[in-house]
Order: sequence, then C-alpha cells, then structure tokens
Amino acid sequence: QVQLVESGGGLVQAGGSLRLSCTASGRTLSTYATGWFRQAPGKERDIVAAISGSGESTSTYYADSVKGRFIISRDNAKNTMYLQMNSLKPEDTAVYYCAAGPRGGLHYTPNHSWEYAYWGQGTQVTVSS
Repeated sequence: QVQLVESGGGLVQAGGSLRLSCTASGRTLSTYATGWFRQAPGKERDIVAAISGSGESTSTYYADSVKGRFIISRDNAKNTMYLQMNSLKPEDTAVYYCAAGPRGGLHYTPNHSWEYAYWGQGTQVTVSS
C-alpha cells in the first residue's frame, strides 16, 4: 500500500510559478510509474505529466497543454515527486492529484487515470488573470 500526500498548491497570478510536491510513504516511489492529473469543475480528470518508475533512469510524458511550461521530477532520496509549473495560465486552474503504481518500467508512463492504483487527496491550484 502506498500513501500519497500532495502539497504546494495555492493562488498565483497568471505568468507566475508554483511547485507541487507529492510525498509517498509505505513503498519506494521510484519503483512505480507516477503522474500528476488535474480536474477542473465539471470536467474529467486529465493527465498533466507522468514519469516512469525505473530507479534512477526515467522517461517522462507531458500533456500538450503543459509542454515547455511544466516539469515533472522525482527525488528518490526523499521519496517525493514534484511538478514545477511555470508561466501559469488561468486555464491551469484545477485540483491537482498525484498518482502512483501499480507497476514500473523504464518506458512506462501511463496517461490514463485507470492505469494508476494509488492517489493523493488533491491540492487546489488557482491562477488569476
């Protein structure tokens, strides 16, 4: 079993930056594929970015809407995943969730919510115009 806790959300003006953190307990995060999803009111939960679970070597995936602005990373020593969000836009406003598991692999970066087994509680990101 893996417990995930997100932090770092908040209110920011358009063009600003935030860094989200997802700290895991119970299992080593680097053995799982992990990802960030977001869900705006009335919309589906969509992939933002994913990083493979393969120890030190990783592959990444980004949704087209965040490519060049967001960076997903993981600190294995801290068992924590991050999402650095730059050049934020009002349309980035959503609840952001981290997800992990149930398996890993160097090139495995799942981008559907049903492919993940463990979820955090979510953190609100609001971008004002």
